[in-house]
Amino acid sequence: MADVARLAGVSSQTVSRVSNGYEGVTEETRRQVMAAMKELGYRPNSAARALKRGEFRTIGVITFNLSTTGNMRTLEAIATSAAEEGYAVTLLPVAVPTQDGVRGAFSRLGELAVDAVIVIMEVHLLDVTRLSLPPHVQVVVADSDAGDHYTVVDTDQAGGARAAVRHLLDLGHRTVWHLAGPEESFAAQRRADAWQAELTAAGRPVPPVVRGDWSAESGYRAGLRIAGAENCTAVFAANDQMALGLLRALRERGRTIPGDVSVIGFDDIPEAGSYMPPLTTVHQDFAEVGRLCVEGVLRRMRHDEAEHGTTLVPTRLVVRDSTAPPPAGE
Repeated sequence: MADVARLAGVSSQTVSRVSNGYEGVTEETRRQVMAAMKELGYRPNSAARALKRGEFRTIGVITFNLSTTGNMRTLEAIATSAAEEGYAVTLLPVAVPTQDGVRGAFSRLGELAVDAVIVIMEVHLLDVTRLSLPPHVQVVVADSDAGDHYTVVDTDQAGGARAAVRHLLDLGHRTVWHLAGPEESFAAQRRADAWQAELTAAGRPVPPVVRGDWSAESGYRAGLRIAGAENCTAVFAANDQMALGLLRALRERGRTIPGDVSVIGFDDIPEAGSYMPPLTTVHQDFAEVGRLCVEGVLRRMRHDEAEHGTTLVPTRLVVRDSTAPPPAGE
């Protein structure tokens, strides 16, 4: 720092103010200091600054699954939003979704020196009915039912599912079958509950639930069973990957889409418009979920606000070519 100060012709205190982004330095002086830093290859010691400020400018993220579209896109959005705020992200996957696993992850993140934690909580814990997080840690939870005790950000799963079912009923289908996600998933549960509630409210029969595990292969296996139900003219798949497998199964069994069976998905992954036919689906705003998670932990860090409750990010229906009125006479 002294070398930079000598080269720039300023005091070491001025170099410190520039390197830490403080105000009160003229633009000309700031340029001189930055030029001297570049010439000398000087980089501020982030660890020393963290100790001095008591802030590490790092957000920890705990997640149980890195293979699902929702988790990966939420994680990407969190990392992008954090970087825009000048924060890094430390990711810690937890192999088994248990309370002890969560506690261990928090302990490890404490050793790695993070300022706050975002938990992507997409599944129920195996050993307890309610999530319990360490006290005195600034936390925001994504995709959970823990809004009574923590700050939660989630997609409006129920609203999106209802819109999907209404779209198919409005096209004239008597009822809608559901290819659901795994039972342990919060999102799958909310989408399935909303599907059933919408059919019940409309006075329509509720077909048996067929389950997959979010993968296209599970959608294909479930689709072979659905294809055998001749009275099925519409299916709401709980995500786009399972819808892809379902489309394959229906075609193999000689059923056309949407001539014989309409199919609608959930997520609006980038490839959805390239399915055959292009997939009608429910769009999730993962970028907004990530932004709100980061905004929430930063607000808690800066103001120590212990806000509880759930913020729902709206969805929207994207209509493409995989849905149409039922066959004549149905």
